[in-house]
Amino acid sequence: MEAHVSGLRRVLLLSFCVAGIWTAYISQGVLQENLSTKRFGPDKKRFEHLPFLNLAQNVVCLAWSYLMLKIWSRSSGEGAPWWSYWSAGITNTIGPAMGIEALKYISYPAQVLAKSSKMIPVMLMGTLVYGTRYTFSEYICTFLVAGGVSMFALTKTSSKTISKLAHPNAPLGYGLCFLNLVFDGFTNATQDSLGARYPKTTAWDIMLGMNLWGTIYNMIYMFGWPQASGFEAVKFCRQHPEAAWDVLFYCLCGAVGQNFIFLTISRFGSLANTTITTTRKFVSIVVSSLLSGNPLYAIQWGSVLMVFSGLSYQIYLKWQKLQRSQKKRKAT
Repeated sequence: MEAHVSGLRRVLLLSFCVAGIWTAYISQGVLQENLSTKRFGPDKKRFEHLPFLNLAQNVVCLAWSYLMLKIWSRSSGEGAPWWSYWSAGITNTIGPAMGIEALKYISYPAQVLAKSSKMIPVMLMGTLVYGTRYTFSEYICTFLVAGGVSMFALTKTSSKTISKLAHPNAPLGYGLCFLNLVFDGFTNATQDSLGARYPKTTAWDIMLGMNLWGTIYNMIYMFGWPQASGFEAVKFCRQHPEAAWDVLFYCLCGAVGQNFIFLTISRFGSLANTTITTTRKFVSIVVSSLLSGNPLYAIQWGSVLMVFSGLSYQIYLKWQKLQRSQKKRKAT
């Protein structure tokens, strides 16, 4: 009976995590697309200062992580020191800025799809730089993802979607997404290295350190000189309160979403989190197509399914690998 109750609690907690991640990040995606395409106020101006979203997100997440450390964390203070995140903070500032900037040139579904192909630069760098060998199954995953993204990119975008973009330019948009993935790869590798060197580092420590340096770098970039774009962004938000509310809710969604991700990883592992976030991206594309009026052609839906088939197969391979490692532990 106790085992049944315990199992039910885990199912309810997992459902709670799924609902939290989906709600937070799908809402954030809608707000992000809204800020990049909508014309605000009677003057019908666009919010052209999209990198400002990264600064606002850093500030909110910095305050949130500090609060969570004070309330919940029982850290012994032996985690990675705050200054050790400076290099990861640089790439974590530049990468997301490029990803958001890409929304000026390509649609939100195209951006989500392009950013889902993280395995491509990882495998490319692994093969060329480190001489890493990958299995045939891993190459199939990469082929499906790369093929799907390429097919989506080569398909003509609907005129309705193009009319919403500030500066339609597919090659530049996809190029920015690719650079975003490259910088993200360095950020993740640096975080893993810090976690290995300082095993007692908590998720809140990482969140605090990354957002502290992100805030510093973005403050310099956005307000470091008299003509910096941050002043224009603040002025725009004052003149268009609706945009300011969208920015605030965008940041809060990101902070809440990170909480649910940390909860999922701590209770169910990274594989469960990968599965939830991957399916969330697919739902985000569907929501964008239906809610935001970004119609996709049949061949584009085929591209989307091709990409997520590759990602789903990758999750399955990870699950198999996890099962094998667990059997080896039991055997020993």
